[in-house]
Amino acid sequence: MPITSTPVDFLPIALMFIVAIGFVATTLFVTHKLGPKHSSKIKEEAFECGIESQGNARTPFSIKYFLVAILFVLFDVEVIFMYPWAVNFKQLGLTGFVEMLTFVAFLLIGFYYIIKKGALKWE
Repeated sequence: MPITSTPVDFLPIALMFIVAIGFVATTLFVTHKLGPKHSSKIKEEAFECGIESQGNARTPFSIKYFLVAILFVLFDVEVIFMYPWAVNFKQLGLTGFVEMLTFVAFLLIGFYYIIKKGALKWE
């Protein structure tokens, strides 16, 4: 006998969502209306880590910086796919093991390609 759910079963979730949105909207409105509104030249200056800003913020960065960041995110996200596999390792059996070996092989081929192209070398 399958378990069925009705729209009424989702009422607590909808109510919690409405209360959360209402809380955020109310908090933003009240702080905007009641908060101090002092404006000055010093207050409107850019402030970062206690160090005064100097120079142009539009100076170009090396493409290597962005490439390493993107590669880190790519390989970091791939690890996330291994957690469900590890949790269900016994239920997946040999088929799941072979599929994960294929997945890891593709990752290693990609990593080998990145190393051969010199994407991680800094000059």
